[in-house]
Amino acid sequence: MSNDNARQHPLLLSSLGFVGLWFSFQPLKENPLFGPSSATLGKMGALEVDKVVDKHQAWRLLCCIWLHGGVVHLLANMLSLVFIGIRLEQEFGFVRIGFLYLISGFGGSLLSALFIQSGISVGASGALFGLLGGMLSELLINWTIYANKFAALLTLIVIVVINLAVGILPHMDNFAHIGGFISGFLLGFVFLIRPQFQWVSQRNSRPRHAEHFVKYKHKPYQYVLWVISFILLLAGLITGLVLLLRGVNLNDHCSWCHHLSCVPTSKWSCKAKQLYCETTQMGNQLNITCLSNGRSNLFPLSDTSSSTAQRLCYGLCSS
Repeated sequence: MSNDNARQHPLLLSSLGFVGLWFSFQPLKENPLFGPSSATLGKMGALEVDKVVDKHQAWRLLCCIWLHGGVVHLLANMLSLVFIGIRLEQEFGFVRIGFLYLISGFGGSLLSALFIQSGISVGASGALFGLLGGMLSELLINWTIYANKFAALLTLIVIVVINLAVGILPHMDNFAHIGGFISGFLLGFVFLIRPQFQWVSQRNSRPRHAEHFVKYKHKPYQYVLWVISFILLLAGLITGLVLLLRGVNLNDHCSWCHHLSCVPTSKWSCKAKQLYCETTQMGNQLNITCLSNGRSNLFPLSDTSSSTAQRLCYGLCSS
């Protein structure tokens, strides 16, 4: 562009400069999803277990749902949300589906943090799986009002199984998928319950015949499922949050669970990049130094378990 054209179109140049400043991406070798760096995502609120545990930043469990690895990641999740969420929102309203979405995302982040304690995690996959779980439980709790119930149930199960199977590939956080699905499945029994058809009919009609009068809005099995699901969900979220804030790594208590997120084959490996640190005891404190970047810090010796040391090492080497 010549200088004359530049003088004639200052607004265009300013706009291009704005786009270049606010919509720049990392090189494709670093982030093939057309997005920011891991360090930038961390500053914006990505899920980092060491910051949740050591710096008490529990808000990251919810904030990471709104972040994505890049444009490709965002478009994929938005496309899934359109196909899954529109029908649910039209039938049950944005308030109930919004709560189901948020709580499922939180449940997915929580289970992910309890098993994958290195690296960062972003995205709404857990919340999207929560919508799938909600669709399944909605079908079950409102079983009597559906016509092709068995076909719908089989279709949903196949979709869920395929999506969870994809999650065993490397670089996929299947624990977030599983946690979101379980949370959404339980929430569906709480938020997506429908009244009996006879109860709705008699409410909308004036004459009421005593022999056909329906006293209760919901059937007994619906009330039972509502209570059980609410208790299980509340107990699970509270227990998981307490364990996480105490720095518990569930891999120490379940030796095979890591295969739920990645199954190694001859084509790929599930081993994460190894980080090496040097530790030195200094009184009642432990000095940890990352050998790759030379960063070091002092930590209290109140908890010297191997999982805690690995998490602290990762935090130093990735900062």
